[in-house]
Amino acid sequence: MKHRFLGHSGLKVSEISYGNWVTHGSQVEEDAAIACVNAALEVGITTFDSADVYAAGRAEDIMGRALQGQRRESLEIFTKVYWPTGAGPNDVGLSRKHIHESINASLRRLRTEYVDLYQAHRFDHQTPLEETMRAFDDLVRAGKVLYVGVSEWDADQIRRAVEIADRMGFDRLISNQPQYSMLYRVIEAEVVPASVELGLGQIVWSPVAQGILTGKYLPGEPPPAGSRATDPNNAHFTTWLRTDEILSAVQALKPLAEKAGLTMAQLAIAWVLQHDFISSAIIGATRPEQVRDNVVASGVTLEPEIMAAIDTVLGGVAVTDPRLTKSPDPRP
Repeated sequence: MKHRFLGHSGLKVSEISYGNWVTHGSQVEEDAAIACVNAALEVGITTFDSADVYAAGRAEDIMGRALQGQRRESLEIFTKVYWPTGAGPNDVGLSRKHIHESINASLRRLRTEYVDLYQAHRFDHQTPLEETMRAFDDLVRAGKVLYVGVSEWDADQIRRAVEIADRMGFDRLISNQPQYSMLYRVIEAEVVPASVELGLGQIVWSPVAQGILTGKYLPGEPPPAGSRATDPNNAHFTTWLRTDEILSAVQALKPLAEKAGLTMAQLAIAWVLQHDFISSAIIGATRPEQVRDNVVASGVTLEPEIMAAIDTVLGGVAVTDPRLTKSPDPRP
């Protein structure tokens, strides 16, 4: 497993990280979830990502139990705050109150005294950004959080946060966690240039486009049994991707994967990792075998002609313009 620096910080992360968004506490039983975490550890993954809202806190709880007993200094544990965690008026957003209460709850569930990276899961339009940035900085000073990042913030929001941090003497943001894959390239236009300029690394989710880039979904055919598209709780995540036009284009990637000596999933993850602005690509899994298959992409160098051929195949279906976003925000 290769490691990369997270943005301009001194923190190194495994270039493939393990996340438990739609799996732990919901899609798979706890024993299977723990088996996947163990597989991730066995293949050299050191970076683990979760959020307080995933499965109403159960995902963090399972992650904490799965990592218990590991040498804490050898792990990078990430989580997030923003989405509602209760019915109260202050149980949502990036206010000082919600941030303070959410980090304490996350630390209890994760069974750790600190998280390596605490991320604002979305931008809060109702809370002054100065309040949010000061609250995050207070957590850094208290030792509960080592670094601060964001998730799915646009370029202007990132710039404003960094300006406030510089002006008020707070720690800067070091990362953004956006959706990014061969099929969904929205960050390239504005977010990536701003992040490169300001020193943020990208920890991207859904590098396999909700499983679409594995090639298991075929045009004109129902989704395979047991896939995310057949799960009533998760099927809507892939709806915008499961058009015959997109699925046909994805099938045309198979000869390229074979030429590269990779599975379709490995090709998708390797493609993401070819970009210098990527610090880590988050994978999820319902079976340990998926983890072992995906990590083969670490350290792979795709030839320029393969990269060019991917662009040719997907050029008509990949989403690149932020104004033409076809993907709904799938997270709760």
